[in-house]
Amino acid sequence: MEHKGTRITLLAPLVLARKGYYTDLAKWAAGRGFKHLRVDGELLPTKPWPRLNRFKEHTIELPVAQIAVQVPNDGSLQRNLERALDFGKGVVHVVALDGEFTNKRGQVFSTRRSCPSCGTSFSELDPRLFSFNSKHGWCEGCFGTGVTLPDFDAEQSGEEASWRDTAGEEALACESCNGERLNPIARTVRFRTLPIAKLTGHSVDAASRFFTQLRTTGREAAIGRDLLAEIRARLAFLQRVGLGYLSLDRAAPTLSGGEAQRIRLAAQLGSNLQGVCYVLDEPTIGLHPRDNKILLDALGELAKHRNTLVVVEHDEDTIRRADHVIDLGPGAGVRGGEIVGSGTVANLIANPRSTTGRLLAQPLTHPAVPRRATSTKSPSLAIKGISLHNIGKLNVSIPLGRLVVITGVSGSGKSTLARDVLFANVKSLVGDAQPRRKQARRPLIGAKAIAGTELIDRVLEVDQTPIGKTPRSCPATYIGFWDDIRRIYAGSTESKIRGYTASRFSFNTAGGRCEACGGQGVQTIEMNFLPDVKVLCDTCGGRRFDTETLGVLWRGKSIGDMLATSVDDAVEFFAAHATVLHPLKLLQDVGLGYLTLGQPSPTLSGGEAQRIKLVTELAKVRNDARGSLRQKPKHTLYVLDEPTVGLHMADVEKLIEVLHRLVDAGNSVVVVEHNLDVMAEADWIIDMGPEAGAGGGKIVAAGPPAAIAKRAARSHTGRVLVDFLRERTTEA
Repeated sequence: MEHKGTRITLLAPLVLARKGYYTDLAKWAAGRGFKHLRVDGELLPTKPWPRLNRFKEHTIELPVAQIAVQVPNDGSLQRNLERALDFGKGVVHVVALDGEFTNKRGQVFSTRRSCPSCGTSFSELDPRLFSFNSKHGWCEGCFGTGVTLPDFDAEQSGEEASWRDTAGEEALACESCNGERLNPIARTVRFRTLPIAKLTGHSVDAASRFFTQLRTTGREAAIGRDLLAEIRARLAFLQRVGLGYLSLDRAAPTLSGGEAQRIRLAAQLGSNLQGVCYVLDEPTIGLHPRDNKILLDALGELAKHRNTLVVVEHDEDTIRRADHVIDLGPGAGVRGGEIVGSGTVANLIANPRSTTGRLLAQPLTHPAVPRRATSTKSPSLAIKGISLHNIGKLNVSIPLGRLVVITGVSGSGKSTLARDVLFANVKSLVGDAQPRRKQARRPLIGAKAIAGTELIDRVLEVDQTPIGKTPRSCPATYIGFWDDIRRIYAGSTESKIRGYTASRFSFNTAGGRCEACGGQGVQTIEMNFLPDVKVLCDTCGGRRFDTETLGVLWRGKSIGDMLATSVDDAVEFFAAHATVLHPLKLLQDVGLGYLTLGQPSPTLSGGEAQRIKLVTELAKVRNDARGSLRQKPKHTLYVLDEPTVGLHMADVEKLIEVLHRLVDAGNSVVVVEHNLDVMAEADWIIDMGPEAGAGGGKIVAAGPPAAIAKRAARSHTGRVLVDFLRERTTEA
């Protein structure tokens, strides 16, 4: 207890920073038996009362009692404290008598929720005050968002469609709260010197350490007994699903789908419910194999509590851990939709129709192509002085003309290195339109210097964003071979008789398209208070063209029929047309043979959109008569962030082949990836870590896969690669 065993003086504040003589106040004190008043820190007699400077502000305190803080004096201390509070109208000053009393500042204690200096009052603290989702706690400048959003107000939740469309756009921090989301009162309240905004800025791991080390006694212990146990348990659940690197105040729109799903999973781990059926869609997205094992252990614990878990997943470890597997196929799109196999993993392996079973029984062997040698003399990009997010003062060399994989545990800084530093800076320095010497003057993002960009002519990020936002965008138009198909139809006998040109067969311009739907094949019906609904156009039946245009046939099919044709069927149909056949074969090679040529881009998954972008790049590469690849005129640096997301093991095999083809064509490919098959195919691996968040941001190891495996003592990636390469490598 503070002041225990020492003598203190209890002072009742009577005047705070006011001018005057205060002769009447001295008479009042003397009439109640007080011989002194403390004026501006100095004891003055009440009789005779000295003449004060009337033009100076004075603080006058009434010394109520001097008493030792000891157990025998508890009763007297309580009575005198109540008396001092009565004189001070709810405020008392306490001065310890462990030295000079004159001019010594005392501690201020108050029974009122108001400032003793200015008198500003505050309502009783309420949990809602510390919630940025409540009007009682949010910053009135940004309504708890922490950022400046024009036209956003208290009546909106941020879940409206208009805000979802702008979720990825960069916003400025709110000037009122500096991004802390809370009002000034909530930001000022402290616990153990920490305001709540600073505490929630900690990562899950850091917060867990804080609450684990927190020791409470007395009243604090009584208040926090149940609360602290619950906080520690919930933080532990987040750590168990591999999210220890996330900050507690991380905005939901910045979370990946896998992170959001694992947060919900952590909430269920803490509920202790039984008899619940949980449905999870690819929970291992974005997880390093080390974190993957932690997640699977957590799912196993949920199952042990008599719950049922239905998991949609492509991950090999997850499939092997399953009690029961349902395998759909045998192909994709219209060639799928059947249950190929059902039962244990052993049943699946024994099933000849199951592609999954075949790959479980005979996994991919590596490398698929001879590994490209890399040495200190190999051309490379050298990035120096990287300092961004959790990366500090890092130098890295990225070999060019190679398949480079950046890996590491979740949150170790992979995407920061690949996208925020490498891609952003090289794109700025290379520049597509302006002279390179002018581009080099631009300030670098998160790095001091980059050398080797003169070897690169172009940089491209192949991500999973949609290839278009309207139904008029489709694979055929995005890749570019639809123009060739239009010219084929324009060259038919019927078109020449009617005078049709290639523009007649475009659904993006008037003249041949169905005007009822504008060439989209669907019509939008606006619904009051509900999302808009798209229905098949009742004029063209979804075929996008008018009756006259659909009347032109080529080999028995109209241009509308061609849009509804799958890639696999179109390969046979256009076997004699090399310019169309080449991109169609590439679509088959990446596992997209089931798509229709006119499939609207909004209906494509992120993985499908990414593979279509890869095909667009591969379509620029031509095979010569002997099948060898000629080098492209431009050296392109491709950056891909987890391209295996949503891909089956068979599709990963096709993706690996595509990546090798891009490198063989004279390009450089940098992939952020956790998939072990992709790692094993890399010419060079950069392993980030050793842990996530503040514990990461460093290069743990760099080199070919075999070299990473030799660093197993300090590399999480190395530990999982040791066994993987031993079982699946063909290298000596």
